[in-house]
Amino acid sequence: RVASAAMAHQAHVTVRWSELDPYEHVNHAVYLTYFEQARIEALAALGFSMARLKDAGCQIVVTAVDVRFLASAMEGDHLVIETEVLEVRRASTRWHQRIVRSGATLVTLEMTGAITDLEGRPRRLPDGFAEALASLDG
Repeated sequence: RVASAAMAHQAHVTVRWSELDPYEHVNHAVYLTYFEQARIEALAALGFSMARLKDAGCQIVVTAVDVRFLASAMEGDHLVIETEVLEVRRASTRWHQRIVRSGATLVTLEMTGAITDLEGRPRRLPDGFAEALASLDG
């Protein structure tokens, strides 16, 4: 990992009623959707939209996730999803994300993503991808 003056990408979401479980908390599975959307927004902000990755003949396939639930979000909460890249290898990436409400961390995630071609076979990162991800270096 190369040291840099990187910053986490921030995505924002407001919790909707349809995302709640019977206990009126955000359903645990919904957090994965928030995290994925935030990664997609971060990639697009770096110039690597899903369409650009597909045009380059590659995709990021989630191979592992570790989620820690610390507190619940409720309807109407304004959440910030922070996204950082912990590691970039030849054919994989490792990400750290957290969901924050009013400065308090609610949920954390560590995700590993394999880079594959469009048929699912491992491949190297597309040109410029590692350099772009360096700006999210956690």
